[in-house]
Amino acid sequence: MEGSFEAYKEKVLLGDVAWDTYVTAKLITGTDFQLLRRYDHRSKEVQAALLEENGVGYVRTFISVLKNVFKEETVEYTIALIDELLTRDKKRARLFHDPSITDDVYAPFLRLLGHTNWFVLEATSRILPLIIVSRPHSSSAPAAAPGASRAPASSEGDLDYVLEPFIAWLCHQLSHPVHPVRAVPAAITALATTLRDVSARSIFAKADGVRLLLPYIAPVAGQNQMQLLYEAVLCLWLLSFHEPSLDAIRSARILPRLIDVAKSSAKEKIVRVAVLTLSNLMTRGHLGASMVELGLPKVVQSLKLHAWHDEDLKEALEALDVGLRHNLRVMSSFDKYRQEVLSGSLDWTPMHKDAAFWRENIMHFEDNDFQVLRALVALLDTSHEARTLAVACHDLGQFISAHPAGRGVAHDMKGKERVLRLLDHGDPEVRKQALLAVQKLLLSAKYVSYLQ
Repeated sequence: MEGSFEAYKEKVLLGDVAWDTYVTAKLITGTDFQLLRRYDHRSKEVQAALLEENGVGYVRTFISVLKNVFKEETVEYTIALIDELLTRDKKRARLFHDPSITDDVYAPFLRLLGHTNWFVLEATSRILPLIIVSRPHSSSAPAAAPGASRAPASSEGDLDYVLEPFIAWLCHQLSHPVHPVRAVPAAITALATTLRDVSARSIFAKADGVRLLLPYIAPVAGQNQMQLLYEAVLCLWLLSFHEPSLDAIRSARILPRLIDVAKSSAKEKIVRVAVLTLSNLMTRGHLGASMVELGLPKVVQSLKLHAWHDEDLKEALEALDVGLRHNLRVMSSFDKYRQEVLSGSLDWTPMHKDAAFWRENIMHFEDNDFQVLRALVALLDTSHEARTLAVACHDLGQFISAHPAGRGVAHDMKGKERVLRLLDHGDPEVRKQALLAVQKLLLSAKYVSYLQ
């Protein structure tokens, strides 16, 4: 199969099927035959009128053909008819759930997932999600789109017998695509619809599907790649409403890639769904601290300067900004800093390089006869961790810069001697931070600001 899906479908629909032979073979009924004759090769307007008049009858006939006929050309033709009627109006998927249809409407499509014809496979991957999410659902699961507070969901009935094999097939296309070019886009497009179903999210998470999306969450160029990225991030947005999926998102380390997408994408719709996903992950997934450490606050400030047209995006950026500021305040509290220093192990958490933290909390260092500062200086002698030593040197330098008597206090605690011993440490970051601290100890206050 060469060319685009739509071009191949158009070619398929130009073919002729000898429906009368299937009547003779008793594979379809006389009623099916009459309906097919009326519908076959008619204009879009005529077909739309026929579906308006007896849409359930036509769906029943198409399902009957797929159930009973196995000839490849006829399967191609019938699946193309179904795809076309849904392409023109996705709401027609509701016809498959009419109570008068007694056959299992899913069974023929599940069987087609084992087909070797890629057109049949791709068409099935386009059709099944629309049927799944159009099934009757409870009033407690409203529809929504990116920007709304809840994700769309359908929830009536146990559909695991359909969802499990279908999602397994989609995951297989992501990990071992059967078509070199089209399998991955087809799978992600299908997931972007299927994951509107709550049960589908749970099955996808259990199948380790989140990890399979990871390679496709990255800035891209080119219209086709942008659409693929948009749908991949849309999958994450849908999953961000599902508690078990949040653990999978955290463990898959998708956050840095998602932030990169928000920062670098040129398409507004991609930025919007990425920001909405990040906002959800912050509030529902408690990932605010990680986002701060990954530099999201600066990204959000930069994005807020753009002249976006989408109001949902503007609101989401504002909400994300407020949430990140709150997380930064929590992470930058002096109590948290005290706990870190007294633990004896330091890391480059945001507070260490946050000017506001040092400005607002510098006088707290005097509490309990400079307890925290004494513990910090002691680490320069006692710690064997290069990272802890580097951060301790940095923080001593910050104290010297921010406290009115910083140099004198540091000298009294023998800070200079301890830092000097680290100038020939084996770790380059330790040497760098020790040198900066020594310079701040030696320079007068009016020159120290140049070393920030």
